[in-house]
Amino acid sequence: MQFLDMFISTIKSINAFSILDIAVVSYIFYKFYMLMHETRAEQLLKGILLIVILIPISSLLHLSTLNWILNKTITIGVLSFIIIFQPEIRKALEHIGRSTFTDKHLFEDEMMIEEVITEITNAVENLSKTRTGALILMEQTTGLGDITSTGTKIDAAVSSALLENIFVVNTPLHDGATVIKNDRIVAAGCFLPLTSNGNINKQLGTRHRAGIGISEVSDAIVIIVSEETGVISLAINGNLTRYYTKERLKDILIRIIKTRSNKKITYREKVKSWFSKEENS
Repeated sequence: MQFLDMFISTIKSINAFSILDIAVVSYIFYKFYMLMHETRAEQLLKGILLIVILIPISSLLHLSTLNWILNKTITIGVLSFIIIFQPEIRKALEHIGRSTFTDKHLFEDEMMIEEVITEITNAVENLSKTRTGALILMEQTTGLGDITSTGTKIDAAVSSALLENIFVVNTPLHDGATVIKNDRIVAAGCFLPLTSNGNINKQLGTRHRAGIGISEVSDAIVIIVSEETGVISLAINGNLTRYYTKERLKDILIRIIKTRSNKKITYREKVKSWFSKEENS
């Protein structure tokens, strides 16, 4: 009866702010789980959850030794979690840190978008025909300064001729990644982190694994040309899709960039309207 009274009292005390609070916390936990889903951290989280459930059970059954061990395990486990799963935590924080209102890495001129993508796809098609391996990153909202610092700075306008020359076999820059920001080739010969995903096709080489790896920790658009087969692939958000033609690649790149740019413009306009309303009120 006391429990029922407490439950009714709790229900009566719920207001709009309580519902909002619950919704926000639920959304945060959901996003956190989705970021950890199908990673090594997911298995550890399940283990921690089991320990948390066992602690009150061991206390209720007066299993003092087990209860003490489980409590100490939780204390040490939090620190171990941070150390062991630093890459996953970094990935989550980088994902959160991609500000919705920052668009300094996205160009909005539709004519410029088409010109740049045309140059890139022309180069990719020619590289594919000659089976010349290539790895091209198109920077979006996540800054790639730490990646470009590992390569050779170029700072040149995007052109198919330059891109093809960069990836010529046995030249100093052909093995690394080339980073493009807006309409400029920022750097070439850059080193990328390899993916830790063990489910990737074993036939894929280092170039593909590096492309997937950088797409896991940033929102960069990654274009990969296989040196063995000439197959054109695209890596976005840790997902790899293959067998693109020039036309299909150009179409999807334009759609992705325009969609992202339009979202940024929409959000910025909303913020401006909010501030204008505040000033007028």
